[in-house]
Amino acid sequence: MKNLLFALLCLFYFSDIVAFQQERKIDTSEVNLKIRNLLTDAEISVNVLDFEKALTELNSALALSKEVNNQKYIALSSSILSELFYIRHDLKRASTEILRAIAIQRDIDDKSGLAYSYITYSKILSLQNDAAQAYKYLNLAERYYKQTEDNESLSLVKLNRGIVKLRENSNSASLQEALEELKEAEEYLRDSNNKYEVARLHYFQSRIYTTQKKYDLAQAEAEKSFELGKKFGFGSMIMSSNHILSQINEERGNYKASLVYLKQSNEARDSIFNLNKEALAQDANTKYGVDAMKANVTDLTFKNAEQERSLKVNKLTTILSVALITILSLLTLSLYKNNNLRARANDLLQKKNDELTIAKENAEKASLAKAQFLSTITHELRTPLYAVTGLTHLLLEESPTENQKEHLNSLKFSGEYLLSLINNILDLNKLEAKKVEVLETSFNLEKRISDVLIALKNSADNKNTKFHLEFDKEIPKKLKGDPLKISQILINLIGNSIKFTENGDIWIRVNKTKQQDQFAYLHFEIEDNGEGISKEKQSSIFDNFTQGSTQINRKFGGTGLGLSIVKNLLNLMNSDVHLRSELGKGSSFTFDLKFEAFESPFATDNLPQSGAQFSVPLSNDIMHNKRILIVEDNKINQMITRKILEKHKVICDVADNGTIAIDKVKSNPFDLILMDIHMPGISGIEATIEIRKFDTQIPIVALTAVTLDENLDEFYLNGFTDIIPKPYKTEEFFSKINYHLSSSNVQV
Repeated sequence: MKNLLFALLCLFYFSDIVAFQQERKIDTSEVNLKIRNLLTDAEISVNVLDFEKALTELNSALALSKEVNNQKYIALSSSILSELFYIRHDLKRASTEILRAIAIQRDIDDKSGLAYSYITYSKILSLQNDAAQAYKYLNLAERYYKQTEDNESLSLVKLNRGIVKLRENSNSASLQEALEELKEAEEYLRDSNNKYEVARLHYFQSRIYTTQKKYDLAQAEAEKSFELGKKFGFGSMIMSSNHILSQINEERGNYKASLVYLKQSNEARDSIFNLNKEALAQDANTKYGVDAMKANVTDLTFKNAEQERSLKVNKLTTILSVALITILSLLTLSLYKNNNLRARANDLLQKKNDELTIAKENAEKASLAKAQFLSTITHELRTPLYAVTGLTHLLLEESPTENQKEHLNSLKFSGEYLLSLINNILDLNKLEAKKVEVLETSFNLEKRISDVLIALKNSADNKNTKFHLEFDKEIPKKLKGDPLKISQILINLIGNSIKFTENGDIWIRVNKTKQQDQFAYLHFEIEDNGEGISKEKQSSIFDNFTQGSTQINRKFGGTGLGLSIVKNLLNLMNSDVHLRSELGKGSSFTFDLKFEAFESPFATDNLPQSGAQFSVPLSNDIMHNKRILIVEDNKINQMITRKILEKHKVICDVADNGTIAIDKVKSNPFDLILMDIHMPGISGIEATIEIRKFDTQIPIVALTAVTLDENLDEFYLNGFTDIIPKPYKTEEFFSKINYHLSSSNVQV
């Protein structure tokens, strides 16, 4: 009987769980449907130029998308907002929004949304007179739509390519090429539900025919655009079609009709910008009508009086003329003197402007030299660091003892930290320019702190200093935040305490101060009983390249960057660091951070942080017997990459430079190419361009120590399939290689 009762209870409990999960799934589906409807309505509002309504709908859609963490709809919101700014000719904000959308869509591999965004970006580039870039993005979109056989979307590519050609050049050949593009687009758009793009098609055809002086065809196309604009409320199309109709009739000599269309175009423009000219005109007519009536009455009443006063007025006019000539002479003399003074002032101002221009150019040159130096030194540091991390990985796979494994893990963690420190040297400039972003991912804070302490244990043992970790057990196991930046902050603060503490103790305390909804508020404290900091130095200790004193620098060493990095990183995370210290007794650094409690059973400390775009992990068995060409000029890097791959039964070949790589690809079949960027002779980018001329299918992955810019379009536009920065995590390395090998097999 007890067993039966227990089974029934378990059944009811399981049923409740299933029902809850189904209800949550339905709720999410309903929210996504609501977001989709809001975005559709916003797109319609943009087309009819109801910007206020469009912004309201986009803000609502964006808030709901963030609530359910729907990255696809967040990107689509930015894309539609870019369209809004494009129509308003606010090209700077339009570019910002579309690049944000492209970045998100590339991260989540939303190829359909990415193709749509490429079309929008090409329209912005066309208005900025950058036809070359506009064509490149249209080609990227066309490549995707051809693969999916989406003819209607292909017609949008052809429509916008025709518009770019029209704006780029107005000679007869370019006009004919633009017209052919528009005619091809018309074949698929004729029966399309996207009436706004159909109206645009007719309008730009009318513009071409007008330039070619084919006025009958031009008028017919303009009238089609006007009818669609009038039927569906497209204000911009009503205004533009009336304007081109006015131009057509003017060139034909129909000036009356031209004036009518011009008036209708102006009325549409005034309606768009809320200019109530009709009311102003009515007020003006009323005012002028009353004045005219008053003037008539005055003429009738005082006609005789005016005749009598005319003689007196003539005499007075003569006197005033003499006075006016005298005044004008004095004014001329005054203006002459003022012009001389103004000329001197302008010369002085021009001289100062020239000096400022020279100073600005010198500052820009210095900034460019600094950026080039940082890029070069970073590349030179990353190359040997790749050897350290690669050899560490190889040693970890050769069955080390437990003690060796612990040391190797510490070496691996320290190598990752050294890489982050190299990046932070560059980030010091970016932090002030607000270019560094905080990542949001799941992690285990207690494990992060333990890893930091393990990495710093040898340094502490050398100083005979002990760690004391006091971690509040009420802190959630999984938090959402930026684990790498937390590690950087703790490593800098604890490392600073180790440096100035000998035969002492360091306390690391983390306490939860409060829990509000899903957010946990944590208080961090790093305390030591070491040297301490004098009162007069405490205010400047967080400045770049600043230490307690010259004697401290000679005794303990260091660059004075650690605490500056801590302060900048905490400011980026909406926090600040506070210092309490007494010379000879020690120091205490405290700060507060807010985290979102993350309920997922997975965290970044347990899973690879890279390769997140692959929804299903792929087995390394995919690499067995695959032929991979390693293009690398550094012999040590060649050896490390080759050994890592050969451990997974990969058949490797090596090319020392780009020229050799091109010859080997021509004469041998390979499944994948790993391409370095900086090499003697031709670069990796130039080699990739040459390979793509005779092989467009083979995956080419950039394996490089070059510091990547925020805009990766140059790599993709020149033929690269993907990018892996060195030094890399092996999980990311294998994940991307497996993915592209599996994709290549599917295509074949």
